[in-house]
Amino acid sequence: MTDLKRFSASAIPAELRQWAWNDILARLGLSSDATRPDTTHDSGYIALSVSARNSVFVHLTAAPQTLTALASQSAPPSSSTVLVLALLDGTAQVLDADQKVQLRSGDIMLLDPNQPWHLTLQTHFRTMLIKLESSSFLLRLVRTGRQEANRISTQQGIGTLCLNMLQSLTDQLAHLDRNELPALETTLAELLVACLSHKHSDALDDTTDVQLAHLRRVCRSVDSYLDDPELNIEQIAAQEGLSVRYLQKLFKNSGTTFSEYLKSRRIQHCCIDLANPTLAQFSIAQLCYRWGFNDAANFSRTFSQIMGMSPKNYRAAPPQDLQVQLQRGCPQTKPSTRSAYAQPQNIPLDNAIMQQRKPFQEVLDDHARYVLSLKLAPKRLPVMENTPPTQSNTHTPRQYYLPASDKTVHWGYFSNEIKPVLNIRSGDIVTIETLSQHATDDSDRMIDGDPGAQSVFHWTRTKKNVDRRGAGPMDASIFGRGAGEGFGVHICTGPIYVTDAEPGDVLEVRILDIQPRLSCNPLYLGKHFGSNAATWWGFQYDDLLTTPKKREVVTLYEVHQHSHPPHAKAIYNFRWTPQTDPYGIEHPTIDYPGVPVDHTSINKQFGILENATIPVRPHFGVMAVAPRESGIVDSIPPSYFGGNMDNWRAGKGTQLFLPVAVPGALFSVGDPHASQGDSELCGTAIECSLTGIFQLVLHKKQNLSGSFMEDLSHPFLETPDEWVLQGMSFSDYQAELGPNAQTQVYKNSSLEAAMRDAFRKARHYLMKEHKLSEDEAISLISVAVDFGITQVVDGNLGVHAIIRKAIFPDYKR
Repeated sequence: MTDLKRFSASAIPAELRQWAWNDILARLGLSSDATRPDTTHDSGYIALSVSARNSVFVHLTAAPQTLTALASQSAPPSSSTVLVLALLDGTAQVLDADQKVQLRSGDIMLLDPNQPWHLTLQTHFRTMLIKLESSSFLLRLVRTGRQEANRISTQQGIGTLCLNMLQSLTDQLAHLDRNELPALETTLAELLVACLSHKHSDALDDTTDVQLAHLRRVCRSVDSYLDDPELNIEQIAAQEGLSVRYLQKLFKNSGTTFSEYLKSRRIQHCCIDLANPTLAQFSIAQLCYRWGFNDAANFSRTFSQIMGMSPKNYRAAPPQDLQVQLQRGCPQTKPSTRSAYAQPQNIPLDNAIMQQRKPFQEVLDDHARYVLSLKLAPKRLPVMENTPPTQSNTHTPRQYYLPASDKTVHWGYFSNEIKPVLNIRSGDIVTIETLSQHATDDSDRMIDGDPGAQSVFHWTRTKKNVDRRGAGPMDASIFGRGAGEGFGVHICTGPIYVTDAEPGDVLEVRILDIQPRLSCNPLYLGKHFGSNAATWWGFQYDDLLTTPKKREVVTLYEVHQHSHPPHAKAIYNFRWTPQTDPYGIEHPTIDYPGVPVDHTSINKQFGILENATIPVRPHFGVMAVAPRESGIVDSIPPSYFGGNMDNWRAGKGTQLFLPVAVPGALFSVGDPHASQGDSELCGTAIECSLTGIFQLVLHKKQNLSGSFMEDLSHPFLETPDEWVLQGMSFSDYQAELGPNAQTQVYKNSSLEAAMRDAFRKARHYLMKEHKLSEDEAISLISVAVDFGITQVVDGNLGVHAIIRKAIFPDYKR
């Protein structure tokens, strides 16, 4: 049992945040500067644990602010307490009477809590702060020198070990109880004493942020010219406008040389190609020439020296560490860099293959693609007659149609860098097609004859229209599943740019209607189908009664959405058997989205669930604005921007409110479901393609003053009869968990944490919007608010709080 206390500022009414923040910081002997007008705690996060020896461990993530040591009232100046600061992300400055010490990401510093100093955190930051008790010898070391001497170098040696320990402690704090922490205290104190007692070499500290930026840029340039056998350091230096000597210093500071780096990168790419069965028709010599080696014998010797085996033996038996136990979206263990899979990258076809291609067929293919792209381009529709203006706008809403095609979807990830496929104004209405990533479970029923679906799912030995599927590396160098690695699985249509949307605003998504996407196959014309997969990431997978104990089962349903009542009936099911994708990669489990199922390799069981009729409640599992974070974000764990919430209440007639994090909001929608129960227990719902009609209404921050929406920091769902607060294990997991958040969120989520988040959000809503006191809100929550498990399969587990509108019959927003 852990004793972790977590505090997310967004779940506390604004007027109480500063008090709650300082109440926790006081456990460290610190207070936060609340006088600065730019200091906010809206996105702040604290996790606190106290050891059996009363040492205090705090993981802190927040916006820029200044922390000040409180004058100790209970301990004499000779107190043996030491404050350990590990700055994991961001920049900071320690200021005392006569000196300033600048800190950057990765720095560790020891501070005397009894001395007057200020810690100014200059950027959005993430840090671990530890108040170590009974550290008298360590405190003497801290007091013997200037503050600068208490800054520990973490670039090499024991300082690096100390930083790694503190990073691991941050990641595992939720799993350590107070009786386990003392052992870590002792080890940490010994490491810190060794660090302070050791004369450091500052050679590596000379590598400035500018130099690191130069090195990253140089490495990118090197990688783009790996196929050039004449590539040398002089050529790269000239291209980047840097001196050769400067480049040599950059690589020396990184512990290597230019030539060694170039050689290792070429060998890595050759390993990828040698392990790729789709490149089996190419000789080893051809592959080594492809990456800049101009002598096959020299390549073979170099490869054997680095990899410990010949290229021939490596190709015959690539390392077999790809079949490690998987966790959806992240690896359980760090894989070997030798085990990789890459897609073909512009490799010239030999004459035999070229002869098989027909030039006129290429012309026809190009023309067909051109016609299809016109057909699937976003269109503006005529304005509907008698459409009233929106509440926040006086113009008549314009109508748009956004079809699903390989040009209008992104698969398995969110990013604020995706180019919008449509620009609209607040109040406009958009009909948006969405596709299920499980349509390939039965392509005959859900893809064939459908131009939009065919363009998205098109995948042959030589062509894959939507290449990236997930937030993983494009070269699939972790597991070899395919580009994006399936670290994120949902096909999202969008994003849509909303004019004038700015961070701090709220985007209201009104779901006006949901229509089925009917089969286009003449054999099933006019019918609607969906797929449910009981998968390895499902709750049931390790708790099966019958054999085989480890199995995945796909069930196909026909959805009768326009019947009375709407319902779904099972058609058949089958156990997943290893499927080989068009690039030749075998998938023993459902580990990569869009892999076509070969129906000659499965055994279909008909006549299943004959007496069960499933009520249909169509909804969209994924609705999101773009996250504020740079880079690519896995589509599976939901967060403050919405995403994969999987709440079946997000259906026709509901309104979803999302906090805008980037200019234009960049709204996307996907993961359409015909029906789902709370928890989505086995891994999926009835996954089927749907078309939604949405009205997007922008609420400017300045117009929300005094309302609950004024500081909205999470998705908020309103149905005709209920308000729904979406709780998650981590309301903003990337801020709370740091650089490895997209891995850690799968490991650290719990229903207890999600329940607490849902409670706090419900309390905040009742206090802010309905003007209840905290005691009133808590009583009402207990006697009248329903809590349910939204889902247990999305990495960031979900619990929702349902507040019935009938409780407040006189309420008006």
